[in-house]
Amino acid sequence: MGNLLKVLTREIENYPHFFLDFENAQPTEGEREIWNQISAVLQDSESILADLQAYKGAGPEIRDAIQNPNDIQLQEKAWNAVCPLVVRLKRFYEFSIRLEKALQSLLESLTCPPYTPTQHLEREQALAKEFAEILHFTLRFDELKMRNPAIQNDFSYYRRTISRNRINNMHLDIENEVNNEMANRMSLFYAEATPMLKTLSNATMHFVSENKTLPIENTTDCLSTMTSVCKVMLETPEYKSRFTSEETLMFCMRVMVGVIILYDHVHPVGAFCKTSKIDAPQDHSTESDLSKTHSPS
Repeated sequence: MGNLLKVLTREIENYPHFFLDFENAQPTEGEREIWNQISAVLQDSESILADLQAYKGAGPEIRDAIQNPNDIQLQEKAWNAVCPLVVRLKRFYEFSIRLEKALQSLLESLTCPPYTPTQHLEREQALAKEFAEILHFTLRFDELKMRNPAIQNDFSYYRRTISRNRINNMHLDIENEVNNEMANRMSLFYAEATPMLKTLSNATMHFVSENKTLPIENTTDCLSTMTSVCKVMLETPEYKSRFTSEETLMFCMRVMVGVIILYDHVHPVGAFCKTSKIDAPQDHSTESDLSKTHSPS
């Protein structure tokens, strides 16, 4: 927690002071339509994480097939092991697309005039909570993905096998499920060290570029304000004591990490410069501490 909080150096008296109820926030009538849309996406997030955590890969089968290229039985065994895994990887990728659209809807609600980012987050706490849940999911997904090299190994084997069969004019049934275009997009997604965070960064930058009449500061201020609010809640005993579980404190810290990293990706000069509203110290150790906080243990 010390490494995390020291990336914010401004005294908390200068931050927005209000309690963002990450445990019990409920949508108002004005929030409900967007809240329902986002909730429909987030309801699948835990099953995605559970499925990713249980992902074991087809390493032994692939290794046997590569070492014995003329053994048809081993080739079929490896292929039959990889195909259902590729379908699972497709599900993860398709969820990232849904998450991208969900984030853009949230940003539209949380940055629109006439309210300031602080006013939006305080007034629309259920949407702010969903924004936090997206960030929390993103860090958890990327941590699991980074720990599992089998994902890229399995998908590389799948693509090599498909290419070889295409050269031989063979069409496999799974190509109806994961065609060449889908495979190319999935390949780019899984090539990223942190694919979900990259998805959120792209979604945020796309939102900014598509809404040219909306100053970029509306978006970056929303991110920096969320960071500030999390820090205040973690450092103010009155607010901190209102959380009913240690898990919520960890949730709040993860959200703050996610927002800082997202801000650093989206802001024209990043989070670690003198003009940044994150107010991070201007040295390389800060970035190192933040990366350690985000990286899997």
